[in-house]
Amino acid sequence: MASLPLSKRPIDIALIVFFCVNLFFITYIVDIEQLIIPDAYHFTYPLWPPAKMVDLVHWYGHNFDPVLMARPAWWRATIWIDSIFFGPFYAIAIFAYWKGKNWIRFGSIMWASVMLTNVSIILFEEVCGEHASPHLGRVFLSNAAWVIFPLIVLYRMWRSVTPFNTQRP
Repeated sequence: MASLPLSKRPIDIALIVFFCVNLFFITYIVDIEQLIIPDAYHFTYPLWPPAKMVDLVHWYGHNFDPVLMARPAWWRATIWIDSIFFGPFYAIAIFAYWKGKNWIRFGSIMWASVMLTNVSIILFEEVCGEHASPHLGRVFLSNAAWVIFPLIVLYRMWRSVTPFNTQRP
């Protein structure tokens, strides 16, 4: 059974854009900075990510998101998950969603489930944790995509074992 052309799958186009932003900006610039620079208050600029990106991450953390600057162990664990597992997933998912490959279904469900778990833990900290944010509206808005897109993926992939096919079984 043939896959629907990508032009007929606007949700998948949105997901591909989301995966690209995550792969090329969030995972290996924003998040990796928090592993490369363990202490955001005492550091030397690394070779990667670029200094302007480090400054952007620190500006956001200083102004809106204290846990990003504190970098507790559990937080760094979520970043390691992002770097080791989500980054490669995004690269594979971009290809699979583009080409309409049904084999990405199980990996997509796993990614969405873990992402929702991580974001729930992070937002719980933002609301009532040791490093709670004084700017909850902005932080929730900044993290909304990582709730919305995994929910879209779960809905999209849960409905059929062949989510990209022209006919549903």
